[in-house]
Formats: sequence, structure tokens, C-alpha cells
Amino acid sequence: MELIFEVRDAEEGGYTARALGHAIFTEADTWDELRANVLEASTLHFEDGPVQPRLIQLHYVKDEFIPVEAA
Repeated sequence: MELIFEVRDAEEGGYTARALGHAIFTEADTWDELRANVLEASTLHFEDGPVQPRLIQLHYVKDEFIPVEAA
């Protein structure tokens, strides 16, 4: 099973990560800290389950807004 996290910039700085299809959420100040938090949260979430993820994907989403001036 592959577990996919949607990662976004947090408004106050750092990152947030939410698993798609599972109730797993974590946040961190740095990318390395986020990776560690995602692994820990995933391990805890699936620790008693029969299925464990074999791969975790971090999908980084960055929103950018570009104002368009009327001509």
C-alpha cells in the first residue's frame, strides 16, 4: 500500500501534511522534521492494523496567486 500526504505551506510558517483517505495529520517547521513526523504519525496510525504502508509519498502543493490587471 502507498500512503500519500498532501503537503502545504503553513500560514504561520513551516508545513502541514494530511494523508489522503486516512485520518492522519501532522505539521513541522522544516522539511526534515516533517518527514520524521509523517513517518511517526503513519507508524502510530497503522501499528495495530493488518496492513502497513510500504511507501509514503509527500505531494507538495504550492498555491500562487498572480493578480491580473484589467487592460
